[in-house]
Amino acid sequence: MKAEERWQARFRASRMSLPSYAPLAPHRSIYLSTASGASEVYAWDRASGAIRQVTDRPAGTAHAAIDPTGRWIYWFADTDGDGLGTWLRQPFLGGPDEPVAPGLPAGQTAGIALSSTGVAALSLAVGGAFRIHLVRDGEPAKLLYEHGEAAWVAGMSMDGELIAINHGEYGDVRHPALRVVRPSGAVVGELYDGPGMGVAGLSFAPVPGDSRLLALHERRRRREPLVWDPVSGARREIWLKDDGEMTAEWYHDARGLLILRGHRARSHLHRYDLAGGGLTLIDTPHGVIEEARPRPGGHVEYTWSSASRPPVIRSTNGQVVLNAAGPAAPPSVPVEDLDVDGPAGRIHALISRPENGAAPFPAVFLLHSGPTHHDQDSFSPEVAAWVDAGFAVVRVNYRGSTGYGTAWRDALHGDVGQIELADVTAVRAAVVDAGIADPDRLVLAGTAWGGYLTLLGLGTQPGLWAAGIAAVPIACHTTSYEDEAESLRAYHRALLGGSPEEQPERYAASSPITYVDQVKSPVLILAGENDSRCPPRQIQKYVAQLEQHGREHEVYTYDAVRGSLVVAERIAQTALQLEFARKHVSRR
Repeated sequence: MKAEERWQARFRASRMSLPSYAPLAPHRSIYLSTASGASEVYAWDRASGAIRQVTDRPAGTAHAAIDPTGRWIYWFADTDGDGLGTWLRQPFLGGPDEPVAPGLPAGQTAGIALSSTGVAALSLAVGGAFRIHLVRDGEPAKLLYEHGEAAWVAGMSMDGELIAINHGEYGDVRHPALRVVRPSGAVVGELYDGPGMGVAGLSFAPVPGDSRLLALHERRRRREPLVWDPVSGARREIWLKDDGEMTAEWYHDARGLLILRGHRARSHLHRYDLAGGGLTLIDTPHGVIEEARPRPGGHVEYTWSSASRPPVIRSTNGQVVLNAAGPAAPPSVPVEDLDVDGPAGRIHALISRPENGAAPFPAVFLLHSGPTHHDQDSFSPEVAAWVDAGFAVVRVNYRGSTGYGTAWRDALHGDVGQIELADVTAVRAAVVDAGIADPDRLVLAGTAWGGYLTLLGLGTQPGLWAAGIAAVPIACHTTSYEDEAESLRAYHRALLGGSPEEQPERYAASSPITYVDQVKSPVLILAGENDSRCPPRQIQKYVAQLEQHGREHEVYTYDAVRGSLVVAERIAQTALQLEFARKHVSRR
């Protein structure tokens, strides 16, 4: 298989999410799959083995849920690249779609919570407000919560009598508080740990009559599980001596917790027994577990991959849970760890080298789409495509990245953007000094926040990069704020200390457009039409200034809603980026 055929085959190989199931009908599951060429919802009856495709939309479907009884499948129907839409539902066994809340206007979804009694809680943001509505069959939607700062539903008790809400009312959505209310709106309890320490709800115990809520706290400078009963007030913190940050899931009987621990770009699973306090490490392969979920009977299903091996859905009982449709993705190269002393401590980076050719290689610095995200030892068709094209791939978990504790994640203050780039520069020097990368053939690239850092790096570090590739970037924080979705405005305020009117100097200092006249390297910009996360107007302003200063650039626009959910679009964009990099690196 030729290199181009190989990397395209990795994108075309169907990908699946971990099946989720109805707690009261665990043989009924749903999952997302790209088997049709776009991400769509599938229903799986484990008792009969029957699988059927639930949704079929040109742009794909990203959000879905199954109710606790297994009767209904819910999915979010966004109508355009702006992410606005409504929730629909369909019987598990098939039938027509119906609106969940016919009277509600379209909004940006912030999640859904479902009960066994037919009550649903919908989070929608629109018109400068974040609202949570309760919906019952045959009744108009009832407004349960509304606020100008970001909020989203975290879960609902099985009987529908308790609703958990994560909110940023204290002015910092990066560190939310947690509130539990009744359907009447009456407050049952609230957890707020003060500035810089968030408490985020995950889910209620999946047992009728159990009011315990699983949450994550940051009291020891990392995310750790907490079990809270808002009715009795009882709290229990779950502590692990092992390094890393955690999330958790209930076991089916609510007697234990499955803890997923991430440390240095790899994953580990533990079972915590709530009765005796015992902690057991679950044996899993070396790599990354994207999702994990206990099943009735005590075994655990999880989605696993590594940089060299494509994803598979495994079970701790030794079985493969469900095979993806079609041919498997070709493997790639393993990843190497690199630790670099940086301006504020040790920086962890991941290196992928071509199997053929000799160092120093042309290299691409792929900056992740954070800021609250991190690169891992997981399978990536994008990374593998660059390696097949002869590039070393360098990924930097710079300050702001998750997985390295709260202090590292929260280091972004003041010089947002410049902080991350200082870490990228330190890693750049290290891979050049080690003879891995050719300093004259380095490409800076990224998507979303990584695209923003790419534009900022081209303007503030003009001599370091041969070319730049920025997909759906922020080019001007102020213009982005004016046009973007409500949840992103709230995040902007938390990150930069206020709105553009309140912090104009910070917005300007962190914006690539401020430094556009210093750009020297050619740049490729990919932007979605009608994209609420990367509004096109601010891209247009940046491109106009590139043209005014005579800077070499290319722009690719596409239907935003097709950006990440449609396989053909991802292949087209990857091919464009590889060709752009080859063209400009070969000049050196």
